[in-house]
Order: sequence, then structure tokens, then C-alpha cells
Amino acid sequence: MTFAKKRLLSLLLGCGLALPTLAADLAVEVEIPRLNVAEYHRPYVAVWVERADNSIAAHLAVLYDAKMKNGEGTKWLKDLRQWWRRGGRDLAMPVDGITGATPTVGKQKLRFAQGKAPLGDLPPGDYKLGIEAGREVGGRELLYIPFQWPPKQAQQATAQGQSELGHITLELKP
Repeated sequence: MTFAKKRLLSLLLGCGLALPTLAADLAVEVEIPRLNVAEYHRPYVAVWVERADNSIAAHLAVLYDAKMKNGEGTKWLKDLRQWWRRGGRDLAMPVDGITGATPTVGKQKLRFAQGKAPLGDLPPGDYKLGIEAGREVGGRELLYIPFQWPPKQAQQATAQGQSELGHITLELKP
């Protein structure tokens, strides 16, 4: 092998090693509908990944009023009943990278990457995406979208809320 070929081969191998490892991606779009009610309060929303045994594999987002004085916003997190019972009560709020402000009317896009918090290294398997919303002087709604992880190909799944949640879209990319 000539010197030029060896150099080219080294360069190509070096570039190949420098390429980033592709990780799976999970994106959720949550629609908060506009409600025509006398007393409107923004909803509290929890988004999580649930195992087949109904335990939480990953808390993805908890959106609530974290700026209330003396941490009073956490008082109503228990109204997100399924999330709270499955593992929400074990968290010390606020949680960096998970908690955020209560969502406004419209579509909220959340994106998570495999290997990075809060999704982390989710083992392969069958899961459900849980989305729960509740409002003061309002209702409560819970939706699930089943999925397999990691995705073998790009896919999309949806669910439609009836009251506190609108259209929910789950996008998975390998």
C-alpha cells in the first residue's frame, strides 16, 4: 500500500470514529385547548413514560405554578392523580430539567433524546406515554399512548383529549 493510500485510509477511519453516535429521539406535542369558562386557570400537566407494570420509567415534564410563594404550587400536584400515585409524590419539587411553568393555550412541544436526562437510557421494551392535566375549578384528564422503545423506524402516534387536553402527538425517531 502506498503512502498516499495509507494516509487516505487513516483519514477516512479517523473521520468515521469522529462521527456522533445516533441516539433515539422522543418528541411530544401537547395541545392545551381554549376553554370558554367563567373562571379559567392554567392547567398543571405531567408527562411521563410508564412500564408495562404501570410504574414510571421516566418523568419527562411536570408543568405547574412553581413561582407561588412558599412553594404553594406543589400543593395541587396531587390532583394529577395517576402521575402522583405512580411516582410523582416521591419527587422533591422543583426538579431541574423536568419542571416548568404552567402551559398557555396552544401547542407545547417537548423533545427528549436517548441517553440524556430526563429520558436517560431507557431499556428496550413496551411502554406507554402518560399525559395528565388538571385545573383548579376545572376538570382532570388522562391520556396514554403506547409505544415501543427504541424505535426501529420513525413513527408517530396520536391521542385526542376531550376537555383539559387537546390533540397529543408522540413522534419517535431512531
